[in-house]
Amino acid sequence: MKKTPFTDIHIALGAKMHEFAGYNMPIEYSGILDEHMTVCNGVGVFDVSHMGEIWVKGPRALAFLQRMMSNNLETLEIGKAQYSCILNEEGGIVDDVIIYYYEPEKYMVVVNASNVEKDWNWFVSHNEENADLENASDNMAQLAIQGPKALATLQKLTKIDLTKIPYYSFAIGNFEGSEMNNIIISNTGYTGAGGFELYFHPEYAKGIWDAIFEAGEEFGIKPIGLGARDTLRLEMGFCLYGNDLDDTTTPLEAGLGWITKFVEGKNFTTRAILEKQKAEGVSRKLCGFRLTERGIPRHGYDIVNETGEKIGVVTSGTMSPTTKIGVGLGYVKPEYATLGSTIFIKVRDKSLKAEVVKPPFRKLD
Repeated sequence: MKKTPFTDIHIALGAKMHEFAGYNMPIEYSGILDEHMTVCNGVGVFDVSHMGEIWVKGPRALAFLQRMMSNNLETLEIGKAQYSCILNEEGGIVDDVIIYYYEPEKYMVVVNASNVEKDWNWFVSHNEENADLENASDNMAQLAIQGPKALATLQKLTKIDLTKIPYYSFAIGNFEGSEMNNIIISNTGYTGAGGFELYFHPEYAKGIWDAIFEAGEEFGIKPIGLGARDTLRLEMGFCLYGNDLDDTTTPLEAGLGWITKFVEGKNFTTRAILEKQKAEGVSRKLCGFRLTERGIPRHGYDIVNETGEKIGVVTSGTMSPTTKIGVGLGYVKPEYATLGSTIFIKVRDKSLKAEVVKPPFRKLD
């Protein structure tokens, strides 16, 4: 298995380790519930160095990304980030990504860990514009510092005013624990609890880690594993590639029409297919649901109607740590996706009643 710059630290701290996307990653430390609530109420640190980073540069960078991506990069400003999808020839999602407009003619595309090689090969094989591509994944480390105390923790370590970095924006500068002067500090979290992500060269990993944990000691800072990362993102209704999105799901089916822009002059991959789907309607829709009976929905469980007919499948599910209610996401026939509709989740030999609701499932202040 591959290692991140923090793998030895995780092992030394007693983390429960497991393979994920080819990496030896921490699944949990003190327990998923404790870690989940730490992020909701205080501050936690995630090692997300397994994620991939691809630079797209040069005078044809924008043209290349406009054709590859579902969203409209013409509206993106330097210092801002944008959520988008890479699309295949059938309108399916190759990956969901975040694009950072770093400087003129230079973008960083952050891709899912399990898709780094796949996305890189897709870009290279579809580079009709001859954009300058660089796979920097092995030369980039990333930490996500999340929770309501993340800002107070990190502000001790940089002169950048973190309150001036809005959601889906970033700044570049120095950070304590590193001599690197171009660390990216980004506000694009995956937990819904607020916070920032740091991108830096691997050789500065330990110094930055130590500085963050010293700064956050007064707030009860803890390392957080991938288990709590999953429950946190699910409580917010954020999609996970491989569960809720894949090569067979289109952004319109997945409720991502808001990042699929049919603007004039943007001839992105399979635009015609998705325009047709938008006009005619989809055959399935991703929806959120919460159980009204005691139980835990899991990935792969069937969704049925009141007569027992299968109408869909659960793609993500858990017992919400904050509400103690079973919640999840799943694809269903469109007629069952209306808010307030009653559906049933097949849990072993029982059909548990559920209501279609709009995430987030977490109670937010």
